[in-house]
Amino acid sequence: MTAVATSIAAHSDAASGRTSAEFLTFRLGAEEYGIDILRVQEIRSYENPTRIANAPSHILGVVNLRGVIVPVVDLRIKLGCEKVEYNGLTVVIVLNVKGRVVGAVVDSVSDVLELPRDQIRSAPEMASSTVDTAFITGIASVGERMLILMDIEALMGSPDMGLMDV
Repeated sequence: MTAVATSIAAHSDAASGRTSAEFLTFRLGAEEYGIDILRVQEIRSYENPTRIANAPSHILGVVNLRGVIVPVVDLRIKLGCEKVEYNGLTVVIVLNVKGRVVGAVVDSVSDVLELPRDQIRSAPEMASSTVDTAFITGIASVGERMLILMDIEALMGSPDMGLMDV
């Protein structure tokens, strides 16, 4: 069973027999991504974080969120997207990942979608040396839109992020 199928099974509505999952959708450049809504703590407007010396380029720094020091990651840099300027639509998705609070900078948040299992397809197989698809759990077609579903917990918890104890 894939990670998406497992996630969907965990969110199934036994009373109605429907099997679906809810995703927060956001934009990074021209692409639209979705993450499990249960990982999202809140959405905040972007504020310049305090830079930390010798941090990787994708870690912008830290912010103080009601007394909690939260590392802020720019997902565009981490995922190799074209860098764009921060503007009024730029937001930070505050995530609860493996018991830690982490901020993820995205271009904009679109909406929350409930996706039935039959709308989610497996991620395409690609050579791991050229494209890292380890964090892509599936692809969903929503009308004319293609939505890339991401395992945000695996991405933020990966050793190269340097955010979690492995």
